Amino acid sequence: MSSIPQNVTSCFSEYDELKQVILCPPEFMTIRDVINETQKHFKHEGIHIETALKQHNDFVETLQAQGVETILLPAHSKYPEQVFTRDIGFTIGNVIYVADMAAPIRQGEEGELKNWLERNSISYFKLLEDVIEGGDVIIDGNTVYIGISNRTNEDAIRHLQSLLVEHEVIPIPFTATYLHLDCVFNIISPTEALIFPGVIRKEEADLLASRYDLIEVTEEEQFTLGTNVLSIGNKKIISLPVNKGVNKQLRDRGYEVIEVDITEIIKSGGSFRCCTLPIFRKRPDMD
Repeated sequence: MSSIPQNVTSCFSEYDELKQVILCPPEFMTIRDVINETQKHFKHEGIHIETALKQHNDFVETLQAQGVETILLPAHSKYPEQVFTRDIGFTIGNVIYVADMAAPIRQGEEGELKNWLERNSISYFKLLEDVIEGGDVIIDGNTVYIGISNRTNEDAIRHLQSLLVEHEVIPIPFTATYLHLDCVFNIISPTEALIFPGVIRKEEADLLASRYDLIEVTEEEQFTLGTNVLSIGNKKIISLPVNKGVNKQLRDRGYEVIEVDITEIIKSGGSFRCCTLPIFRKRPDMD
């Protein structure tokens, strides 16, 4: 039985206690069309579906063991990237936003999210004809950082900015080689964030450095998506075992690092944050 108030969405940060999240099993995951640099590296090796499914199930069971309610969207053979639910929508405050996907191979995935929301009488805001993906949207209270990438354009950011009148919306340009903002930057507490240095434009990088104690990720661990951890609240973070440097830095700062191996899934260019669409995080001031 759900511990979440019915038909309520709430997400005001990347680090409050995660209570409800949407995922999708990688049942039909394959590198069909190369759409990012990571896929380019693994296109000849491919993805072992049984391994990916087992790893994803381990991830889901880990979330459940931590008290997180997991919602699994149905997988469809025409959507090989559907495991990355973060990109099909994002929750800011009490509103779920759904926009259009940039890559043709992913277009249509958002329909599965809308179907689930409608079946469960959960309202959402459709950003008509806007191209913006959740991997580029990082929130911290009244501030929303949005990456300018090949998947999120400036027109969409301006439109969202006009809707979020009570928020500070900060566009973040970064090197186009990297898929989404959360592949190079991720906030893990009110005062700390992970960053892969040198790829965010200097003006915005200096701004982030003035607001957060930045934990640097090496080039090697950026490739294995060291920034793309998932904070589940109470200083608990889910991270890949292979990212030993990141995990040590987090533990040295008092975080409980929960290691889960999803290395088969990251061959397609996304890790824990990419695989999760939070729709309810419990803030400290909630009863």
